[in-house]
Amino acid sequence: MLIPLKELSSVFTCPQKSNITMVTWKISPKVGGPCTLGYRADQNKTDRTNCSDSMNWKFRPDRDPTLEIRQVKIAHEGNYTCEVVAPEGNFHETHHLTVLVPPKPTLSCDDQGNPVCQAAAGKPAAQISWVRESNSTPNEEGHDDGTVTVLSKFTAHSTKVTNATCIVSHPAGNWSASIACPPRSSNGKVILYVSIILCFLSIIIFVAVIYYFKLHHDRLCHKTRPPETALTHSPQDDTMEVEPYTTYVQKENAIYNSVSDLTV
Repeated sequence: MLIPLKELSSVFTCPQKSNITMVTWKISPKVGGPCTLGYRADQNKTDRTNCSDSMNWKFRPDRDPTLEIRQVKIAHEGNYTCEVVAPEGNFHETHHLTVLVPPKPTLSCDDQGNPVCQAAAGKPAAQISWVRESNSTPNEEGHDDGTVTVLSKFTAHSTKVTNATCIVSHPAGNWSASIACPPRSSNGKVILYVSIILCFLSIIIFVAVIYYFKLHHDRLCHKTRPPETALTHSPQDDTMEVEPYTTYVQKENAIYNSVSDLTV
């Protein structure tokens, strides 16, 4: 039995027999352990083992042993077997519960101007197709709760295609929508490349200007530096230093001359 998740409850029937002696529901869900619901006519008593409150008899079990599941969830998936004991014999009937989760479809345009169709969190996985021919391969992503998200990107064989229609097929229901995406233009890439080039040129010019001013500043500092003062040695100083010696020599010679005169 396929049960859409949006339905609030689900019911499972048992073989209808008169003068039922005993009824037992044996439930084996995919999540969690097994549980049982039982009824005995001789004791007019019902019991339950390891069953949640969402599972119960829909009516009085001695009249109608139908089982009801309220607030159906994915965890309720599994096998439900009803065993009936009556004077005519023993009878059983098994139901297999599968919960359907309808996906959430969306249709949009990506940055490249391609239509993108998505069927999110569906169970089982939805089927996506396009009205116009496309070589797109759907991508599936599974989730922990058992649902699957399907993504398909439309890729047209011709660049003249202006719109596309997405069709989502699912056991819980079908969905379709159309969209017209603007064709991608190369102007955006040209503007991006020009902007990058201008940015690099600006950086290079800025560095060159800084280098020029730094070099010019160093040259100005070199020109304005005062010359080093060197000690000058004038000839007059040499004369002053030599004159006393000359005078002394002249006087000494005069003495020598006087002695010569005396000797003669």
